[in-house]
Amino acid sequence: MKFIVHTDGGSRGNPGEAAIGVVIERSKIKDQRSKIENTEKYDYPLPTTNYQLVTEFGKRIGETTNNVAEYTAVLEGLRNIKYQISKIKSDEKFIIQCYLDSLLVVQQLNGIFKIKDARLRDLLFKIKSLEQEIGGEITYTHIPREENARADAFVNKALDGAM
Repeated sequence: MKFIVHTDGGSRGNPGEAAIGVVIERSKIKDQRSKIENTEKYDYPLPTTNYQLVTEFGKRIGETTNNVAEYTAVLEGLRNIKYQISKIKSDEKFIIQCYLDSLLVVQQLNGIFKIKDARLRDLLFKIKSLEQEIGGEITYTHIPREENARADAFVNKALDGAM
């Protein structure tokens, strides 16, 4: 089973009032051979990907920096996935693909850049501990801001007091 996670964090001022946005979807690969005529010519399952929204939310996190907000969004996303997995009775391997529009944070999460700020190191430690608890394969990928619009919208709604 695969989870797709879009996270974003932001602050108005740096530091300033901050919020996070998280969008989590789940995909399942299903064998569709039974729905296709002449399947005898195929010797493998014909997969289709079905994405289902698990949750999406935004919330204020107080006064902090943009980077702390970005890390907090990832942490909250992984905490939510850990809870979702605890409800699933399966031995299936989990794949979690996290997408962020902060290149710096992605490179830090992937171990490419070092982290000097003690608050960020603490958040990274919490994230890596959660990764161990969850198991499976977890990746962090940078995406352009426009591809992260839903998570960004939750950040702005939370900062505007609409949540």
